Amino acid sequence: MIQEFQLRLIPRAASSHSEIARQLAKQHDIDANSIQGIRILKRSIDARQRVVMVNLKVRVYIDEPMTQDYLVPPIEYRSVDGKRQAIVVGMGPGGLFAALRLIELGIKPIVLERGKNVVERRKDASMIQREGIVNPESNYCFGEGGAGAYSDGKLYTRSKKRGSVERILGIFVQHGAREDILIDAHPHIGSDKLPAVIQAMRETILRCGGEVHFETRVTRLIIEGDSVTGVETATGEQFMGPVILATGHSARDVYQMLYDNDVMLEEKGLAVGVRLEHPQRIIDQIQYHSVLGRGEYLPAAEYNFVTQVDHRGVYSFCMCPGGFVVPAVSEANGLVVNGMSPSHRGSHWANSGMVVELHPEDLPSDFKKHGVLAMMRFQQEMEQRAFVEAGNSLIAGAQRMKNFVDGKASRNIPPSSYLPGVQLSRLDLWMPPFVANRLRKGFKIFGKNARGFLTNDAVVIGVETRTSSPLRIPRDMELLHHVSLKGLYPCGEGAGYAGGIVSSAIDGERCAEALTEQNQ
Repeated sequence: MIQEFQLRLIPRAASSHSEIARQLAKQHDIDANSIQGIRILKRSIDARQRVVMVNLKVRVYIDEPMTQDYLVPPIEYRSVDGKRQAIVVGMGPGGLFAALRLIELGIKPIVLERGKNVVERRKDASMIQREGIVNPESNYCFGEGGAGAYSDGKLYTRSKKRGSVERILGIFVQHGAREDILIDAHPHIGSDKLPAVIQAMRETILRCGGEVHFETRVTRLIIEGDSVTGVETATGEQFMGPVILATGHSARDVYQMLYDNDVMLEEKGLAVGVRLEHPQRIIDQIQYHSVLGRGEYLPAAEYNFVTQVDHRGVYSFCMCPGGFVVPAVSEANGLVVNGMSPSHRGSHWANSGMVVELHPEDLPSDFKKHGVLAMMRFQQEMEQRAFVEAGNSLIAGAQRMKNFVDGKASRNIPPSSYLPGVQLSRLDLWMPPFVANRLRKGFKIFGKNARGFLTNDAVVIGVETRTSSPLRIPRDMELLHHVSLKGLYPCGEGAGYAGGIVSSAIDGERCAEALTEQNQ
């Protein structure tokens, strides 16, 4: 007999299958000797009360052997060699999952990626970290795997209405991710593990007859009448077919190319601010209500804060427990930071974006001349200002958190995970006042809600600007192609329709399905 049960256990008990079996026998009147196997289906931590508990959903095999069934059945990918083709521009999660879904639907994907493969990208990311040298085509934003490949690999999303999160996670597992991502409430692959998974996805695309072209930057859409029929690259090579455009939220040259060619674009909001870094022990103590921190059986704690300040949201973004702050710059003369965590989340630091919601009408009047590109230009100017304030370097400006709130200069900066290094800077003075002032007030609110959070043991590092696309490429909400151009399917974060790895992957699949249906 196979049965499923819900359990609520202390962390030590939840970490041991023998203890889980003992609790099952005790709580559900089961003969312990009859339990032949236990499979954990769902796991979440409840730290709302003083005593931290772990909620489990388990499948129990009673008087029969445990089977090795899949939590999510694997997908069979068949050859599309010789089939009609579609172009996928960009190889982040949107583009990767679009390509895989096209193969399922019998269409050959031609994937064009401006950056390098995920292994070579690591070398370019290291050059940024250690020598401050930025390759504008291969960095933390551009290259196989997209921005998520080297900025954490978190898989948590609230976008559950658009498609199956479980299906997306199952495809990750099929390509080498740990099965735990199907179980944990906040799944996480880790920046150290995700590249191998991405490489396996590429191998599936190639094995099935698809094509992948690295260091191939698209510079022009081929438009005939009201339809996109292909693309042209920087070398003049042309690839013909309907186009899924999944270039990510940092491809400013793509937005400029669309704008210059009168492709309809729309304004949208953005969030900008700083990267906030605490010692991980402080976050553990706060979230687990113990001066001892997380102890042996709990993971590095994370947080999620949100409030309203002067009619705009102030919130944490991309929280990385046990992680590192990294330089996410993708062009010269700019400085922008992001965060990542390895799979073990074992560093001494916790970091998070702390950002302020901006609407187009919030921008200073001198940005209005840029029209629909105004938010992008504002974002770019913030990064350039951070670079100048850092002495034209990637040694990021930093200020102790409470000093930032109190409007005081910091005398020194504690150790940071940011490898290029940090230096003293008055972020409270040079950041735009409508951003800095809201951050100050937000930090005060978060400090009241979580005692110990507002501390000079934490530092703010500037700036965090790559939270989402600075504009939207509008599309028909049913057909998913561009509102005025057939054959063009704006996809994922870069199109303004997703936020994060999973939601981008879901959107990639939806675009592939729409393309297939409309090009029968």
